[in-house]
Amino acid sequence: MTTGEDQITDSVAEVGVGPWAGELPVGDHWDPDLLEQGDRRNVVDRYRYWRREAVVADLDSRRHGFHVAIENWQHDFNIGTVVRNANAFLAAEVHIVGRRRWNRRGAMVTDRYQHVRHHATIEEFVDWARGADLEIIGIDNLPGSRPMETTTLPERCVLLFGQEGPGLSDPARTACSQLFSIAQYGSTRSINAGVASGIAMHAWIRAHAGPPPG
Repeated sequence: MTTGEDQITDSVAEVGVGPWAGELPVGDHWDPDLLEQGDRRNVVDRYRYWRREAVVADLDSRRHGFHVAIENWQHDFNIGTVVRNANAFLAAEVHIVGRRRWNRRGAMVTDRYQHVRHHATIEEFVDWARGADLEIIGIDNLPGSRPMETTTLPERCVLLFGQEGPGLSDPARTACSQLFSIAQYGSTRSINAGVASGIAMHAWIRAHAGPPPG
């Protein structure tokens, strides 16, 4: 059954499609309600009229080898954008470290298709990453950080971001095996975690991913 939240659309997204025209298609991945009522979700044409569970299953069959994590000690409003970027670049999971609650508005319902895991502390997150044999890569403009433009990110890793303003906490910095910065050329001291996450994820995509499905 399709809910109102399923049908939330981005203001810059396509309007969607109306009810299915012609003979109804056959298959478990089709959503009868969407076929009858139309599909106004912000999804690519490949997934029009599909059930949400079928979309997630298809995404799971080809998710990439990187994860994304962000600290959330002060209710960071960038988390929704991080989740949306992770969905766009097909990250394996998003990890929220700290407060469990986060503002989902910026995710534009993409959290329904993206796996999101919570860790109460940075220590809990580090234990999980080590158990999964994933290298923790910090992204922050810190002294000693290497320019991300001059390196290739590991294929199996977690890209860890701090909050707007304070950046990575001291325990998070200590947990990182490598630190990378994103080159900036203007007057601002930093870019927010939502923007930084998209840049870093795309750097991973350029190094390790093939073309997206048609």
